[in-house]
Amino acid sequence: MKGLELGVDHERRISRAQQLLLNAAGSLHSTAFVNVGDVIPVDHEAGFLRYNAETGDVVVGRVTEVGGNRWKVDVNSRKDAELLLAAVNLPGGIQRRRTAIDELNMRDLYVENDLISAEVQSLHQDGSLHLHTRSLKYGKLGNGQLVKVAPYLIKRLKQHFHQLKDLGVDLILGCNGFIWIAGTSAPGQKDNKRSGSVVTSASAAEGESAVQFEVRERICRLANSVRVLGALGLLVSPESIIQTYEASLQFKVKVKDMLSADFYVKLAEKIAEQRTKR
Repeated sequence: MKGLELGVDHERRISRAQQLLLNAAGSLHSTAFVNVGDVIPVDHEAGFLRYNAETGDVVVGRVTEVGGNRWKVDVNSRKDAELLLAAVNLPGGIQRRRTAIDELNMRDLYVENDLISAEVQSLHQDGSLHLHTRSLKYGKLGNGQLVKVAPYLIKRLKQHFHQLKDLGVDLILGCNGFIWIAGTSAPGQKDNKRSGSVVTSASAAEGESAVQFEVRERICRLANSVRVLGALGLLVSPESIIQTYEASLQFKVKVKDMLSADFYVKLAEKIAEQRTKR
């Protein structure tokens, strides 16, 4: 829990909770928890603690460069991933060979700093990887918040896109540790996405302002739930995120106070108690 200041009582309580979690069913291995000052052996040459991709992984990434018929995307790996022009859906879903005109218009699709969801298409021996966004569920992201956790806390599942209907929020759990939390798109917005229409900066800004305050607050509370799970070294899943979200409401913790030492300790104790009863 780097950067978190714990009092003597908090340190004692969280150490006890962590020990209970380690001994309880369903907990992570003992190396999932560290304390301030602990030495972590890191092999920088091997890219330890960075994302190791597998073909078919769902990832969330940020565009870092545009040009030469490809986008480069930061996906928390050793090298930026590449998204080729031939690996994206053209506006309108047209299926045809890409032309020089398409290359000139690449910035109509994605520009630097855009956040996108994609799938790992192929891996290469030099550590580079290629992405694709050919499925309608992939593409540019907006109206939400990006949260980053250690990639090993994300389990590879059959489904990485989740809709929390009761909260009006969508989750994308990227295998690379990048998690996207956003308000559920209105039916009209979904239709626009499926038709392949390009989201301009103006329309994106309009979409941001259209998100209701209650939904924005839920997004922030869910985002802090992910941050707390990541700091405690607990697996991040829709179930664990909702459990943390509901615990914050149960303890009547404000969104801004969820990253305080007190909530970290209370949550660790609550989860440890639940697991020891199994």
